[in-house]
Amino acid sequence: MMKNEFQFVEEIIKSGISDADVFIEDMTGTKDHLMITVVSDQFKNKLLFDQHQLVMSLLKEELKNRIHAVKINTYSREKFAQTKKG
Repeated sequence: MMKNEFQFVEEIIKSGISDADVFIEDMTGTKDHLMITVVSDQFKNKLLFDQHQLVMSLLKEELKNRIHAVKINTYSREKFAQTKKG
């Protein structure tokens, strides 16, 4: 992960989801197809659709210009810990 390169994405997401941990991967090497994983307790008890819509709404302007495509993964802290256990 090239932290500085995608720091603007992380900052945008954290501006709307203050407790977010954000992980960003460049899927194609072109720096405009990103896989974004967001971990936040704000996602607790929210439908997956609503979780993704929250992230997409924050990135709306970037998706018009700098980012061509995104794959979003969202987790509450509890769910993320479960994925790490196996």
